[in-house]
Amino acid sequence: MSFSMDQVLGQVLRNAVWERLDMLTELAQRADAPSLVSVARSELPRLAEGWRAMLQAHEPDERGDCPTCSTRWHRCKAPCSVWQVAHEHLVAGGLAPHALSHGQPTTGPGTRRGLVPGQTRRAERPTPAETTGRHALVTPRPVTA
Repeated sequence: MSFSMDQVLGQVLRNAVWERLDMLTELAQRADAPSLVSVARSELPRLAEGWRAMLQAHEPDERGDCPTCSTRWHRCKAPCSVWQVAHEHLVAGGLAPHALSHGQPTTGPGTRRGLVPGQTRRAERPTPAETTGRHALVTPRPVTA
């Protein structure tokens, strides 16, 4: 089986993004307070700008369709899944500390609330996107705790 250069570069890009997110999650869980402040000052504006850029691409057109998610044959009405995930994580997800105070984990292994597809990646069970179609290039590296 041969892979195009675009497929290989796409997989490298996806792996780099997953690794960056894993690193930020680990920092949030294990870093001391001064390190957290430093990371927050540098990373929060970058993450906010990333969300803004992605959401701008999914702004509804004059018909109320998402131009990015829509195809010639299927129109995707707003709010598309990108806006729904954004709302869940940026607005509704703001309630997460309340759930923690009641002893209910909001993220982590075995929980689905607040996670996007593929976020609970495991080498032994890759997501369908990692095993089919254009994404089936390399088995993702296991996430270590």
